[in-house]
Amino acid sequence: MIQNYPDAINNPSLTGAERLAALKAHEDAGGRAKKPDRAGGTEINNHIHTIYSFSPYSPSAAALLARDAGLAAAGSVDHDSIAAAGEMLAACEILGIGGCVGAELRVSMAGSGGQASAFASRKINNPDSAGLAYMTVQGVPKQHVKKMADFLAPIRGQRLKRSRAMTVSANVFLREAGLAQIDFDADIVARSKYAEGGGVTDRHILAAMAEKLIDKFGKGAQMPDALKAKFNIAAPAKLAALLCDTENPHYLYDLLGLLKSEFLPRIFIQPGEMECIPAEKLAAFAQSVNAIAAYPYLGDVGQSPTGDKKAEKFEDEYIEELFAEVSRLGLRAITYMPPRNTPEQLRNIRKLAAQWGFMEISGVDINSSRQSFNCPEVLSDECRHLIDTTWALIAHERLASADERHALFSAENPLAAMPLSERIACYAKFGKRLDLRRPDESAAQIALEIEKGDIT
Repeated sequence: MIQNYPDAINNPSLTGAERLAALKAHEDAGGRAKKPDRAGGTEINNHIHTIYSFSPYSPSAAALLARDAGLAAAGSVDHDSIAAAGEMLAACEILGIGGCVGAELRVSMAGSGGQASAFASRKINNPDSAGLAYMTVQGVPKQHVKKMADFLAPIRGQRLKRSRAMTVSANVFLREAGLAQIDFDADIVARSKYAEGGGVTDRHILAAMAEKLIDKFGKGAQMPDALKAKFNIAAPAKLAALLCDTENPHYLYDLLGLLKSEFLPRIFIQPGEMECIPAEKLAAFAQSVNAIAAYPYLGDVGQSPTGDKKAEKFEDEYIEELFAEVSRLGLRAITYMPPRNTPEQLRNIRKLAAQWGFMEISGVDINSSRQSFNCPEVLSDECRHLIDTTWALIAHERLASADERHALFSAENPLAAMPLSERIACYAKFGKRLDLRRPDESAAQIALEIEKGDIT
């Protein structure tokens, strides 16, 4: 997965401090630096998953791979967890790129206070459940990372219970197929980062199942045959060819993707209200810590960039109604993935974001070794503005860490009277002025300049 780097940088058994020490030593020895040219608008990604949810990458490794792919900024977003935050930000500082942190979780849009929502029975941006939606909290100020971790802890606990129950169901299928069963504690929890504040996800279960399949049948032509015979799963021709390739370095992730699409629905248990809190509760929490709550637009899916989502319809048929609801709930931003959507979808999202006063945040969901860290789409004329919004997000996070009055959406912000588009433009300039190896120091200086009215 990661070649030509010291193993310690991506060793999940080490502490974050040990991985950071290995990263710094690698950089001090010359590394493989590709210096970002921020003024030229090189690529960015604000939505990289790490080992604190499910990913091949530690925060240090994710930041390094992003930098060496030519990205000027990288951000971690883990499911139900913000445990990657400290390591991610420190790694970005070592590498001299912009860094930002957040978390992703599922929330209920079924309504509150006894009043049902128009979205209670609709599929929104979550392929598995009607009435539930993915949302992110991004740009979390440093002083509130622990508070957010505490907020997420009971949600992680509820998901852990549900994952254990789903594993029981998976084991029924494995037993009937004559395969070894999954030991939830040894095969999943112990190999996750749950004890360190990370989340256990559906992908953890499917990865454990994939490993049982590989142990039983091995890699190669027998795998597609076994999937068909034992589980009635027919791999598409392209994926079957990958599973027949014994030298495929992404074998586990390719098999996992097939299981997510074709097997997960057989064992999936709908999450309850204690795991999926009301959307307005999440929005209120984000506002209380001066973070930015965002709605991730999925849009009708043709071909999934991660290979684990079927072609399916989502929000497009009622997108204007959805934006009105998202605004009512108190969210501040829309986040989306340019490679996923058509030019027409992207134009519509931009129009609606401007209409409803939402910040636009770009980020490509990275959770597989097969995915590239590059997103050339963000350099197109239609998407280049997302580079500036990333630097505005980074400036927001750093300035709010220095002085919460300077959070982008704070009512006490000296620039609060500015139209959002102008405020974002100012914050983009602030972000590009940061000394990325000492961002906190330069953010404090910029905050002083804002107080004096100097926003040039």
